[in-house]
Amino acid sequence: MTDTSEEGKWSCEYCTYDNFPASKRCTLCRGLRPQQLITESVDQTRDIYKMASLMTNSTESSSGIICGGSTSSESNKWSCHMCTYLNWPKAQKCLQCLTARRKSSPTSSASSRMEPLSVNVNIEESRSGRSTPNRTSPSSPEAAKAINNDINRAVAAQTRAGTKWTCKSCTYDNFPKNNKCVLCGSFRNKSHAADTNLAAGGSYSGDNERDFNRRGRTSPGTSYSIDNMASIAGGAYAAPSISEERNRSEEKRVRLLRKRMRDKDWLWVGACAGVVDGDANAIEAYIQSGGDPARQLTQDEVALINKPGRFEVGYTLVHLAIQYKREDLLAVLLTATDVASKAVKRLPSHSSPDTASDIRREIAALLRQRKGDFPCFFYTDCVTFALPADIVDLPTPVQSQLFDELLDRDVQHELESEESIINWSKELTNCLGSRLYALWNRTAGDCLLDSVLQTTWGVFDIDNSLRRALSDSLNEGAMTFYPRWKEYESLQAQSLHFSLDEGQWQRDWAILLSLASQPGTSLEQTHIFALAHIFRRPIIVYGVKYVKSFRGETIGLAKFQGVYLPLLWERSFCWKTPISLGYTRGHFSALVPMEMDTDDNIGAGANTNNTEDTQIAYLPLVDSDGKLLSVHFLSGSDVGREEAILRDWLDCVVTKGGILAAVQKLDKRPLLVKQMVDEWLDHYRQLTHVMTSPNALSQGRFSSDGESDQE
Repeated sequence: MTDTSEEGKWSCEYCTYDNFPASKRCTLCRGLRPQQLITESVDQTRDIYKMASLMTNSTESSSGIICGGSTSSESNKWSCHMCTYLNWPKAQKCLQCLTARRKSSPTSSASSRMEPLSVNVNIEESRSGRSTPNRTSPSSPEAAKAINNDINRAVAAQTRAGTKWTCKSCTYDNFPKNNKCVLCGSFRNKSHAADTNLAAGGSYSGDNERDFNRRGRTSPGTSYSIDNMASIAGGAYAAPSISEERNRSEEKRVRLLRKRMRDKDWLWVGACAGVVDGDANAIEAYIQSGGDPARQLTQDEVALINKPGRFEVGYTLVHLAIQYKREDLLAVLLTATDVASKAVKRLPSHSSPDTASDIRREIAALLRQRKGDFPCFFYTDCVTFALPADIVDLPTPVQSQLFDELLDRDVQHELESEESIINWSKELTNCLGSRLYALWNRTAGDCLLDSVLQTTWGVFDIDNSLRRALSDSLNEGAMTFYPRWKEYESLQAQSLHFSLDEGQWQRDWAILLSLASQPGTSLEQTHIFALAHIFRRPIIVYGVKYVKSFRGETIGLAKFQGVYLPLLWERSFCWKTPISLGYTRGHFSALVPMEMDTDDNIGAGANTNNTEDTQIAYLPLVDSDGKLLSVHFLSGSDVGREEAILRDWLDCVVTKGGILAAVQKLDKRPLLVKQMVDEWLDHYRQLTHVMTSPNALSQGRFSSDGESDQE
């Protein structure tokens, strides 16, 4: 029978499990029973204070009994270098963390017999003059074990203090060669050299001692209380964080930057954020305020935005548009890049903003809606804007300044010189006086609507009245617009060998309606077709054939060039005088002719069949290669009859050079438009008087008195 008595149990040297006397192996870890047993009680063998008192005595023989009956093998326990747990001599791995035992050396065996660390538990009491009872004699083995663990951790911290430095942000111990913390990236403390000196046992004053105790550092030969040992073991200290101080100083600097920011600076920062977010309104607000599109971000502005990785020092709006692939905004920015380096823009509507507002109110009053099956909105008057003939009477320097402030030189050069899209026929431009001029226009999603109103009334669609009429016409007249749009798009899809289902057609149509109703959004071919019905006039778009990137690479086919007819109206309800627009790089511009002096022989020859107040301009219906312009939104039965259809909807003539052209009648200006143009010309007439006056200074150019391009 197995002996089940409590007396005589033996403790396993591997796992310290108490086994019955009859057991030859440990019931828990199956380890062999040691040859000698511990005869004293468990409480006596676990009293570490009795062990510590006996460890300081003279060493006994390996077979002798110490600490009141414990074997000598217990005094030879080895400490794990990872977790400092004391393992039995026969164990090859740590019982707690399973780390392999290090091979012992003569020096290590000698160091293991050194005297233990002296801990003065009454150091705090001696300094404060108070005594704490029962702190030196724990009443339970658990408290003694906790103190022993604190001592072991303090010794480990003492060993590391001479070789590593502790980060004040995260308390990580770094190697001496590291100038930054490996864990959090904080810079090394400047007082590390002094701490190293103290950790190495150097002398320090009372102030250094207090600071040393506050941070929880240790040094050999210094006694600490148990509370200090616990704080050292936990790695806690009350030192201020360097990162917090750095954040406070950075916040203070940002507040100062905000106070120094002007309105134009805030518009610039908003434009940068608008490029990233795709907000064209923010970019337009910055450019119209006179901002430079080529402006670069500074270090202070990048810190103010505080979005690392998105904004870098030296970036412009174009850089941001390229980085975030904003192709629509990129075309606008490239068009407006050189505006700031040129003369300030001054159009007739800029010189007379009050008169321009009156004109827009008159335009809104002329808008009507057709009753019946096709409830489309339309205008009751036909007006065409043209530059006054008085411009040619101005001196050459004043003329040059006027055209710089009126025209979009980049659009004019691209359409006229690079692509030969307008003014390519000397017969039309010189002999018939039908040169087209590209007016400067706002660089926003409303450029199509602005250019149409500029060509007719000489103003912008600032109040979005034309956009509302466009949206309402497409929504309320969808039963008529949608079948024609679907038929035309189906023909285009068949030419490319693909087709769409009805669900896709409905989704595409919904997108077109959404674009028409949102101010600032770019418009498409269908919207030009609807505008032809609102004005009841044909619209001719002279545009580039290919869409190019900012590097000049061809990236797609431009489909805007061609003629848009009000095919859904009766021909008798429409006018035959067309509207001319220009298209370049995602931007529409108004193309207007210049009136001719009635006393000029050329002008007289071009207006022989007209009244005194009516002049004529000739718009080509073929390109520079003689190919007929495309006619959009024709039905399937009308394909192949483009020239005949153009002759039905337009007053067409064939010049002596064989060019098919449409007649554009320039009637007498409305009273408000005439008043606006006269006020605009008066500014340049005054410049002429300044030039011709005897007291005038010799100057190459004359300023526009700081006028901006805002209305």
